[in-house]
Amino acid sequence: MIVLHGGPGAHHDYLLPGFDTLATGRTLVYYDQRGGGRSAVGRDVPVGWREQVHDLEALRDVWGLEQLHLCGYSWGALLAMLYATTFPARVASLALVSPAPAARAERTQYEAALAARGATPELVAERAALQASGLRERDLPAYQQRLFELAVAGYFHDPSRASDLTPFRVTGRTQQAVWDSLGDDFDLRPALRELDVPAIVVHGDDDPIPVATAQATADALRARCVILPASGHVPYVEALEPFRATLDGFLPAAR
Repeated sequence: MIVLHGGPGAHHDYLLPGFDTLATGRTLVYYDQRGGGRSAVGRDVPVGWREQVHDLEALRDVWGLEQLHLCGYSWGALLAMLYATTFPARVASLALVSPAPAARAERTQYEAALAARGATPELVAERAALQASGLRERDLPAYQQRLFELAVAGYFHDPSRASDLTPFRVTGRTQQAVWDSLGDDFDLRPALRELDVPAIVVHGDDDPIPVATAQATADALRARCVILPASGHVPYVEALEPFRATLDGFLPAAR
């Protein structure tokens, strides 16, 4: 099973250790996508969505696999959909976890929800307290960890669980280049309706990406949409056991 991390421009490490709970009876393959993590490239190298899709196709050839079982998280789920609509014969199954919106019009609603969740009085006060604490001068690693937690808190149903997420960085140029390459009016749903592939969508009930957005993607794929309670955008942290159990029942495994 090929695991596609989010971002764009992030790296696979922050999916650990949660995603590794899916490695019973199957092999998981992670890689850092072009322009992020350990796959850094020069600024003159294109890193848009087409390059990301063709990188995955090139890796399929290197791995010697006729078809891929794809498990994508967030942007990685959108990458899985882009790959499937570009190379439909090469996809054996799709597992989409907290999928990024498959249509640009829905992204605006998500961005507004995330911005509001990151600007609550509680989080604003905590950021101000951190800046005034002097922690940066006393203990830079501790300061950076807390800064990361406050930056990602809006993705969680319970913001205190942000401390359980493996820290990561996003390469801003890659992130912007991917979104720019998709354009202002992309909509994958018509192409998704043409696919005939086993698929599942797993989404938290308190994800800043609205549940209706995930359900629309599932409907286009004629897939089951499983909503995990008391979970935000990171179910492999906040709802680990139902996340594992749901996907374990869908994903292929050695018998």
